[in-house]
Amino acid sequence: MKTYFRLLSFAKPIGKFAIPYIITTLLYVFFSTLNLALLMPLLQTLFSKPDKPGCDTVAATATTAKPHITDLAATFDYYTHYYIQHYGAWPTLQFVCGILVASVILGNFFRYLSQRIMENLRVHTLLNLRKAVFDNVMDLHLAYFNNERKGDIISKVASDVQVVQYSVTGTLQVIFKEPAQLIFFIVTLFAISAKLTFYSLLVIPVSAFIISRIVKRLKAQAIAAQQTYGNMISYLDEALSGIKIVKAFNASGFIKKRFNEENENYSRISRSMARRQQLASPTSETLGVAMIACIVLYGGYLILNHQSGNLTAAAFITYIGMFSQVTRPAKAISDSFSNIHSGIAAGERVLQLIDEKPQVVDAPDAVALDGFNEGIHFKDVSFAYGERQVLTHVNLTVQRGKTVALVGPSGGGKSTLMDLIPRFMDPKSGAVYIDDKDIKHVTAHSLRALMGTVNQESILFNDTIYNNIAFGKPEATKEEVEAAARIANAHNFILETENGYSTNIGDRGTKLSGGQRQRICIARAVLSNPPIMLLDEATSALDTESEKLVQDALNNLMKNRTSLIIAHRLSTIQNADIIVVLENGQIVEQGSHQELINNNGLYRKLIDMQTFSAD
Repeated sequence: MKTYFRLLSFAKPIGKFAIPYIITTLLYVFFSTLNLALLMPLLQTLFSKPDKPGCDTVAATATTAKPHITDLAATFDYYTHYYIQHYGAWPTLQFVCGILVASVILGNFFRYLSQRIMENLRVHTLLNLRKAVFDNVMDLHLAYFNNERKGDIISKVASDVQVVQYSVTGTLQVIFKEPAQLIFFIVTLFAISAKLTFYSLLVIPVSAFIISRIVKRLKAQAIAAQQTYGNMISYLDEALSGIKIVKAFNASGFIKKRFNEENENYSRISRSMARRQQLASPTSETLGVAMIACIVLYGGYLILNHQSGNLTAAAFITYIGMFSQVTRPAKAISDSFSNIHSGIAAGERVLQLIDEKPQVVDAPDAVALDGFNEGIHFKDVSFAYGERQVLTHVNLTVQRGKTVALVGPSGGGKSTLMDLIPRFMDPKSGAVYIDDKDIKHVTAHSLRALMGTVNQESILFNDTIYNNIAFGKPEATKEEVEAAARIANAHNFILETENGYSTNIGDRGTKLSGGQRQRICIARAVLSNPPIMLLDEATSALDTESEKLVQDALNNLMKNRTSLIIAHRLSTIQNADIIVVLENGQIVEQGSHQELINNNGLYRKLIDMQTFSAD
């Protein structure tokens, strides 16, 4: 229930929905119960012997004591005879039918209003829940995404939230409406015949017990189904993202087998859940018919043996008709318990995502940076992924306007060191400063506004070239976008595309070559005009011709800026002001290209290895 009420908190402010819903639902329940109760005078009118108005029976009826309002059967019988004797059977029948139609119209009108209010609540809850999930996902640290399957995250944001919407808010509807309907029915049944109702209530717990046993395992199955569905989405995402590699390595069979095994597992769990859910309804209906049969036997026995008191034939038929409807809200309540298991299971997965705490958050005393004047300073910085130490007591200064290159063997800590600057992660010890300010005490937004990033992988979106360039600055003018494209050596090839800047580049930019994609990314960085540039192996995945075009664009980008570069090809960073050599998380050398060559250390070995490979 803790999970349920927490999920329900996303319906706030619930008051603006709850009060109108309660009022309209109670009115609907009242009129729908009245519709069935009106069967008594209707049947009494049809099957009574018509008396002419003004006959002696009028006097007899007039002298009959008026029954108490709680004796519903006697009250309906009294007034039915009264109207028949005063106005005749046909006018009375017309009057009763008119009341019945009016009651049905009003009942359905209030039913419509209550359903409309509940749908508004459902949509409102879904909006808030999905917003909370997505907002938190966007705030999570990068390490979280390295450990989690993307498909599982997508499943939680899309599929699980939808399950929560219909299960939890739908159950909220059942929790109020169906019990209210059940209470109205039972009160009316007691009013018709307390003896019959006491007898019938003995049978209901048996039905409830049997239904509860059927749905007992649904929550565990729902959790397993949602996890399996998340795996399937992950496999699908991986297969589509890596389709070229899959085909190149003739791995289609393996990918198909892996996906189909998960698909079969999901289908097996779904069938098992469906069997239990579908078994509940026939079982409930069968038990309902059995209960009605028992009541008919018992009520018939009372009537045949003249022990029924004021229970007339018309009242008994109405009682049976109304009791048959008791099973409907009772069944809805039992069905809701099977649905709530799925909703709670999905809700727990969604809440796990909401509860995942961002590693990088703004400190309470965080202030916005108002510029960049001196440089970037790493002071005794250490970082570890779990038990694996990546950086150890790193001290480094990147002066404003300088170009600093980070080189070294794979796993040396280059990318981690660069990721500390925009606070994609925080150091375990030590601190990173912009000018004289510890970046832990400045707002992440103002910090990242100082930086532009170009990675090895060209991150583009299924949109137009124009919108991809203007991604970080949507208010940019056409002239500004074109100027950025010219600096990035992209303007000419853009004009050669089908629709120029309005050309859609496809999923992840697949309609463009690698060099073209990278130049679009550079144009995006140019447009934001940041004072600090972070370039992570921006040319390593390109052929020689594309690399030259991109390198020229990068040189244009780095003019009059502070730049940090990670380069795989050391020939591209020989003009850097400072080259920092990292090995096993420590700075082992730093200096200009010529100084490091003269030192005859690790940098010289890396240069010689690349020269040998090129030869």
